[in-house]
Amino acid sequence: MYEEGFVKVTGGRVWYEVYNKEAEGTPVIILHGGPGSSTYSLKGLKALGKDRPVVMYDQLGCGKSDRPNDLSLWKIERFVEELGQVREALELKEVHILGHSWGTTLAAAYVLTKPIGVKSVIFSSPCLSAPMWEEDQKHNIAKLPVEVQETILRCEESGETDSEEFKAAIKEFNEQFVFRGEPDLEWLKAGAGMKNPVVYETMWGPSEFTVKGNLKTFDCTSQLNEIDSPTLYTCGRYDEATPESTEFYAKLTPGAEFHVFEKSAHMPYMEEPEEYLQVIGDFLMKEDRQV
Repeated sequence: MYEEGFVKVTGGRVWYEVYNKEAEGTPVIILHGGPGSSTYSLKGLKALGKDRPVVMYDQLGCGKSDRPNDLSLWKIERFVEELGQVREALELKEVHILGHSWGTTLAAAYVLTKPIGVKSVIFSSPCLSAPMWEEDQKHNIAKLPVEVQETILRCEESGETDSEEFKAAIKEFNEQFVFRGEPDLEWLKAGAGMKNPVVYETMWGPSEFTVKGNLKTFDCTSQLNEIDSPTLYTCGRYDEATPESTEFYAKLTPGAEFHVFEKSAHMPYMEEPEEYLQVIGDFLMKEDRQV
């Protein structure tokens, strides 16, 4: 059974969908990346619905959700509140949480408020420290051709992150560290309108590499030892969320598991979809069996 609709949250309404609502397993709620992206690229995760309900929602400001023109809404505390409001409205008393990229930032901030009923957490290509993310991207940029490195650094310093030159350099970065496959251009074009750059720039900044928004100081590494739900960390071998940082987070989290998708960058759910669904599905099934 499929269901979709809107939930009233602080600042407006968010659009949600539930796949296989009648399934017996504990629901998994998907937190998409961004900030200001959408569930658009994550639709393949509905395949997890063979064992459980799969809940997706577009965070306020993007996708099919309302897009209020109020910059004060774009802060992590409100997104944490929003997740609680979605859970309450959909009566998700027990839930697994799967966050991807910025969705892991949100997932961590949420579970550290100690909500009731979180059976497990999956951090997929995590960003749990903005300063560490910045450092990792410096190392990643250094692996690119010298002229690409110089373009990125020059455009960032001059503020020309809207230039065609910078976009071409970003394309090279993305092909190495974001998506190592053949992009479906029609699919990408259709998904572009789902994003809201205002949310991204307010919270993160004008580019992926230097955090200038209100997440600049976000770093929850000192609190990861407080996470008491079973936890799985995953990333791609070539991920901008590097295997080294992802494993570092895992080691700080009691009993956490860690998995690297060997042929992927930042989007293993699209680069290695079968293995991704297998690893995530097996983890969720194992936690459902725990009494």
